[in-house]
Amino acid sequence: MKRIMIIGGTRGIGLALAEHYAGQGATLALCGRDASRMAGHPLAGHARVRIEEVDITDRAALERVMRDFGPIDLLIVTAGHYTDAAAIAADPEATLPVLGTNVGGLYDAFDIGGRHMRRQGQGHLVAIASIAGLLKDYPGASLYSASKRAAIAICDTFRKALAPFGIAVTVIVPGYVDTARLRELNGGDARRKPFLQTEAQAVRHIAAAIARRDARCVFPWQLHMLIRLFNWLPRPLQSLRKK
Repeated sequence: MKRIMIIGGTRGIGLALAEHYAGQGATLALCGRDASRMAGHPLAGHARVRIEEVDITDRAALERVMRDFGPIDLLIVTAGHYTDAAAIAADPEATLPVLGTNVGGLYDAFDIGGRHMRRQGQGHLVAIASIAGLLKDYPGASLYSASKRAAIAICDTFRKALAPFGIAVTVIVPGYVDTARLRELNGGDARRKPFLQTEAQAVRHIAAAIARRDARCVFPWQLHMLIRLFNWLPRPLQSLRKK
């Protein structure tokens, strides 16, 4: 029976993973900025599930919840923040939550979790990045894409640093997943997104990669291929892409 903490576990992919692992008998700590999202959810009253209201940008809070939860076999970070170019143009301060969550928060979570796991002598760190992070920098590239490149690099760095301690690090690099948040960002309907995956499909990919202790899991393969082709285009052609 694994002890699993999911930061970003109160909605979207994080919550879908929580449901999956609860069904396998795991003991879970689900962390999110707004614990009220779990009101009425079956996991909220589950005997092996605790809900923690914590912001990934608050390092002291992360240290507290990890200490209080005790040994962690698997730490999954699904927390992320998206801000589009229009919001940043209107208010440059809008860049800060993207950096704080997608880069600084991930680093802090892995740093604290890695310290706990070194003392335990084992463990597994997992982060949900984005296939946008595989895009090389190009004219008009988004801050979100850059932050996810950084997230992938953070995972690769921690993997090398923690390998001598027997700690695995997996970075999940998904394409579009039909979550409530993606629908919200697309006027309530994300069906036009290319190669859209359901949450159930995403969970199957992610859980399998975690079980194998893969270094990296990219899906779907079709979108991955398109990203690779885009990266080969001359920069003048890349500049035609608006988002």
